[in-house]
Amino acid sequence: MLEAVGLGSIGAFGGSEEEDWQLVSHTGPFWHCIYVRPRHEFKVLERLLKAKSEAFLPSVQRLSKWKDRKKLVEFPLFPNYLFVRCAANLQDKRLILRTQGVICFVGHRHACYDYERISDDQIASLMRIVQSDVPVNPYPYLKEGHRVRVRRGPFAGVDGLLVKRKGLHKLVILVDILQQGISVEIDASDIEPG
Repeated sequence: MLEAVGLGSIGAFGGSEEEDWQLVSHTGPFWHCIYVRPRHEFKVLERLLKAKSEAFLPSVQRLSKWKDRKKLVEFPLFPNYLFVRCAANLQDKRLILRTQGVICFVGHRHACYDYERISDDQIASLMRIVQSDVPVNPYPYLKEGHRVRVRRGPFAGVDGLLVKRKGLHKLVILVDILQQGISVEIDASDIEPG
């Protein structure tokens, strides 16, 4: 298993600069996802770290523009969500749930306080990508054939099916009575599950 050490402002544990992103072998606790109050991700991360909990908040810096100025602002990649690593015992889970701003653990509960786990490989992959200098953008979790709704752009509010042809996403609008449809190329960041 992998454990991240010292992830700085986008991560967890509060290690030194030299330790940032070092991965070490670890057996024991598991990664879980928690849901937090809107716009409280960084505060909850700070509180968890203060309580000596292991936590990870994937975030990116974006240039934010106001009327009078521009500023680099850090945004969570998954708004309202943080990742925490804790043992599968009642005490650790309660400590996390009692942290101000935490609403609940995410996922199915298999037994009392045994919530769905996230693989160390997935967390390690997220950490490596977030640490890189490559631009990172959120991407909707959509599957081909699922109903979607366009949330912005010239087709905002349009519902249809998502298909992928020749590496491109397409929005398909079907007319059932005619048993025909039309498709338009669409950017996946402009759609959401419908």
